[in-house]
Amino acid sequence: MSKITESGEGLPHPPPLSPDQHKLITSTVPILAEHGLTITTLFYKQMIDAHPELRNVFSHSKQQLGLQAGALARAVFAYAANIEDLSPILPVVERIAHKHASVHIVPSQYAIVGKYLLEAITQVVGAEVFKRDLYDAWCAAYWNLAHIFIDRERALYEAAQWIGWRKFVVAKKVKESDEITSFYLEPKDCKPLEPYRPGQYISIQTFVPELGFNQSRQYSLSDAPNAECFRISVKREPGAVPAHPGWISNLLHTMVSEGDTLDVAFPFGEFFLDASPAPVVLLSAGVGLTPLLAMLNTLANADGQREVSWVQAVRNERVHAFAAHVRGVREAHPCRVRTHIFYSEPGAEAVEGRDYDSRGRLVLESVPKDVLRLDAADAQYYVCGPEGFMADMIEGLKARGVEESRIHAEVFGAGATPQ
Repeated sequence: MSKITESGEGLPHPPPLSPDQHKLITSTVPILAEHGLTITTLFYKQMIDAHPELRNVFSHSKQQLGLQAGALARAVFAYAANIEDLSPILPVVERIAHKHASVHIVPSQYAIVGKYLLEAITQVVGAEVFKRDLYDAWCAAYWNLAHIFIDRERALYEAAQWIGWRKFVVAKKVKESDEITSFYLEPKDCKPLEPYRPGQYISIQTFVPELGFNQSRQYSLSDAPNAECFRISVKREPGAVPAHPGWISNLLHTMVSEGDTLDVAFPFGEFFLDASPAPVVLLSAGVGLTPLLAMLNTLANADGQREVSWVQAVRNERVHAFAAHVRGVREAHPCRVRTHIFYSEPGAEAVEGRDYDSRGRLVLESVPKDVLRLDAADAQYYVCGPEGFMADMIEGLKARGVEESRIHAEVFGAGATPQ
């Protein structure tokens, strides 16, 4: 655990792009559209071959499945396409900066990335094309963007209680459903935890013997902030293998016991509960309930009278984590907490009106008006779940007159918010 990070001194720091350089970057947009994935796939392979220590940083499963290369290709394309005005991509930059901070990316690593990214572009596009003014323009563009990240990440590190990894002990392991288990993590040094923002996540790093290097994963904190412990609630993925995104989660389920020690990063994430008094509507599906549960518990514990709705899609009673807890919150605050639960495949023991309110998929037209709170012009909507679910919710809310600025979605990975 540390509060020291690199300064970034000595790295290239070119001036802002000239008008001619803007034009050169824009001219490469069609090339990136056609060859972007080839470039980023080659980039990752050559960089990690030359710097195997970076296997400890990058997700093995996302590398194997090509997800990281695809995300980077989209990001590079978006940067070039918006080089005249970066404001459309700034939300993605913010999201990536938080993810970088959660795995302790440092300025010197940007030099490694820049070297191998420019080399990959040269190899794919051709040295006879990617040279002189065009190469210089892209070099300057890369470092301009790199310093945006470096500066933002420095600010995140300065605000964090610690930088890098801190030892935590698994104080308690609780099965919440057939799929989800909660892990209560207490700092090994017994020093109190500073509060995080409800909705944020932590990174957990563990050594994976099958791979021979460390891997880290991000998990949303599923409870209101407190000084004693963090709680994460992790879904087990059936049939996961080392290349499966859920494999590390399965290792937590099967290999981590109470009393074990884990390396944990300080909480980060740009998806969190706003501080206004406006009504809140929390829409979740599957394990997407976890960051929203932290918001619900924070609002329930607060002294104010902020109204909140909990709308949840669940398969059936066997996988309905925290069902009794959410009912208890509603019963304790009947004047300001409303809930509506959808079961897509209710089991024989499920009782409509007790365990769930509607059968089938979560569709907004089936949510009661007093729960959806469309009449509140300032209501804030938080959405988390599978990408298709989030896209449906966002589209449905917009169609009902909810401004985009009032819709907040948690995105796992570096992709754009589903539209």
